[in-house]
Amino acid sequence: MAPTEPAPLKGGSLLIAGLALALANFVVVLDTTIANVSVPHIAGGLAISPTQGTWVITSYSVADAISVPLTGWLASRFGTVRWFTMSLLGFGLFSMLCGMSPSLDMLVICRICQGLSGGPLMPLSQSLLLRIFPKKRASAAVGLWAMTTVCAPIAGPLLGGVISDNLTWPWIFFINLPIVALCIIVVRRLLPPFETLRAKAAIDLIGLGLLITWVGAFQLMLDTGRENDWFSSPFVVTMAIVAAIGLPVFIIWELGERHPIVDIRVFRHRGFAAGTVAIALGFGAFFASVVLTPLWMQQVMGYTATEAGRATAFVGVFAVIMSPVAARLIGRIDTRYTVCAGILWLCIISLLRAGWSTDSTFWTLAMPQLLQGIGMPFFFVGLTALALASVSPSETTSAAGLMSFVRTLCGAIGTAMATSMWDNASRVSRSELAGSLNGTPATVQQLQNHGIGFEQARGMVDRLLEAQSLTIAADHVFLTASTVFLLAAVIIWIAPKPTRRVDPTAAH
Repeated sequence: MAPTEPAPLKGGSLLIAGLALALANFVVVLDTTIANVSVPHIAGGLAISPTQGTWVITSYSVADAISVPLTGWLASRFGTVRWFTMSLLGFGLFSMLCGMSPSLDMLVICRICQGLSGGPLMPLSQSLLLRIFPKKRASAAVGLWAMTTVCAPIAGPLLGGVISDNLTWPWIFFINLPIVALCIIVVRRLLPPFETLRAKAAIDLIGLGLLITWVGAFQLMLDTGRENDWFSSPFVVTMAIVAAIGLPVFIIWELGERHPIVDIRVFRHRGFAAGTVAIALGFGAFFASVVLTPLWMQQVMGYTATEAGRATAFVGVFAVIMSPVAARLIGRIDTRYTVCAGILWLCIISLLRAGWSTDSTFWTLAMPQLLQGIGMPFFFVGLTALALASVSPSETTSAAGLMSFVRTLCGAIGTAMATSMWDNASRVSRSELAGSLNGTPATVQQLQNHGIGFEQARGMVDRLLEAQSLTIAADHVFLTASTVFLLAAVIIWIAPKPTRRVDPTAAH
């Protein structure tokens, strides 16, 4: 006999439990962006280059992406509430170890473990919110979960900047501890009645091993290629070969597996395939700009982490305002129009960034961030609805998990590719600028006439050259991102017109 579903929570218990679950989701999403503006501080503290510091971002994102497909099996094997608690404990433990890391190697390892622990918290928090809320208030549960998902990336740069400038970078990880402790206390006191039955569900261990192998090899190739002169390095070549062989082997295995770790068969739906490719391209380009913008502001413009966080946080203003509008338009008009418009808007914003210079004012830099928020909900919300509307209702959950995996993974890939492109393009720009400089000796002499030493004068010219080359390279990356957005907007039209509207609770 099937167990009776527990009655939803009411009153203060519902409020406290709902806030705790929302906070758990908030802190996991927060950690995807809180390190963005702190990379220069981390690099300085660990004596590494800023581009190496971005490994702190990509390692977390990749681990988070890999753990998402495991969520269903883990919840079934150990129980939803029990695994949610264990994930919180792991996330808190590795947050503490991240802050205590004395080297880049240890920090990256702890970030990977933090991402593996935190990945299941996003889908499980949504699932538990829908269980503790009355059915008639399911939309409120989804809205609470979505609000934390939208607001956390906004708060990340702000908190990261303030903490890095006024405390030390380890505190961007230590602040997770009291939040995690509070969530664990609430979950253990209020949610045991909502525990699910445990079952020895089958798991595709070979598929999981292949997934970790090819994703890990590909990300290692991207992250280490820059420092090792790319394919001049045997290690980078080996990682490229492993990734190139591992991906098709993984796909073939998953297509023949009865219980695949990732249900690739949903790609047979044209709408889902087009939507997933579009969100992969769009999110890769989006996250590349999210990471590169504060790096450029701090390295070239001399902004503090707090100032960079303030400038980038404007992206959330219109994102919050327009999210309900984007959700209400789903099903009322052809979703392809709203999604295409949203992506084209992001393309235009990326073109605005491509015009930045070392003379740009704060508001010149902040305005694209503010305006970008208008298009984001139509891209994220609309594209998810478009893709999931193309699959059968029984496949909605697996399709949603696969989209989440692709989106998160491509964010990490976009970050690695953007920083590599920025580094390479700046070297080329510097070489070209150095060869076309006129009157350098006269400029150095003029500076010396004003009481500046010869070496100081040369250093000033060198810093000016470096700033200009990094700016030209950043503009090149933003221009490339705009091209990727444009391609994503075109791919949308491969998808057929949606024939059904996805229930917001269907994919939890």
